[in-house]
Amino acid sequence: MKNLSKKALSLFLCLVLICSFAGCSPNRTEKTSNAALTKITLNEVAHSIFYAPQYAAIELGYFKDEGIDLELVTGFGADKVMTSLVSGDADIGFMGSESSVYVYEEGSSDYCVNFAQLTQRAGNFLVSRNSEPDFKWTDLKGKNVIGGRDGGMPEMLFEYILKKHGISPKEDLNIIQNVDFGSTSAAFTSGIGDYTIEFEPSATLLEQQNSGYVVSSLGTESGYVPYTAYCVKSSYLKKNPKIVQSFTNAIQKGLDYVNSHSSEEIANVIAPQFKETDIATITAIVERYSSQDTWKEDTVFAKESFELLLDILKDAGKVTAEIPYEKLVTTQYSKDALQNK
Repeated sequence: MKNLSKKALSLFLCLVLICSFAGCSPNRTEKTSNAALTKITLNEVAHSIFYAPQYAAIELGYFKDEGIDLELVTGFGADKVMTSLVSGDADIGFMGSESSVYVYEEGSSDYCVNFAQLTQRAGNFLVSRNSEPDFKWTDLKGKNVIGGRDGGMPEMLFEYILKKHGISPKEDLNIIQNVDFGSTSAAFTSGIGDYTIEFEPSATLLEQQNSGYVVSSLGTESGYVPYTAYCVKSSYLKKNPKIVQSFTNAIQKGLDYVNSHSSEEIANVIAPQFKETDIATITAIVERYSSQDTWKEDTVFAKESFELLLDILKDAGKVTAEIPYEKLVTTQYSKDALQNK
């Protein structure tokens, strides 16, 4: 009996050792899994359904598949995102690429490099206080419009469209620019302005509350523009090329998903990101963006897109010097992401 007990005890101890080395404990497996992920902080310019591919990548686990534990922070404005990126509070910034141009033109040695483009149209809409089924851009003459921050992509693109329609942004209307980025719809609801420029879901929510009516899409009016892209400091890019590649891979997967699924399917996937918005509204907004060809097929930030951005900046009087595409844009990670599909 003694020999049997010793054999049983030995067998038990062997099993314990095997399980511990194999990671049989659920807690051990979870800790190992979490430790294997690299923590990355992404600061986004706004939290909008406009960026559905990004949220699809988060909810479908594409970042974790690429070894990234993503922390998402909303900056509420490209200027705030860039400040966070330059200070080191964020690893990656997601905003209009004009911010990287400004930093470079200021002479920064550690300038920011755009490595992946997500959207190819503007994501905001012109909302009127009144229903205007026959709206014309000339109707804005003499009106008050809640616009965007001076030098920001939303405002510059709005002024770009106005000029296309023969309207002077300075003389033909009053553009209100002292309202904080995240407070424009609330200001409009309170009675400020005849029109407001809004992203989603604010534009649709204003319609649902009978507080406003979408009369035009700036994305449709402006055509294809490099509206939002991901960037990092050049020093970060040099030290962490594998992280940037993994991040780009995840975003490419997100683009692949939204470009191959229905608005209903996309809405159900990204719904956890917008808990305050019902699924029918999310679906309608996704369809609105999808129908105007908002999202790119790939993340490649082409040279002609960058040159169009510079034309818009020059037209707005924000840039005078020539800015080298090769310095502020890299397509290496986007092209490798396509090969990794």
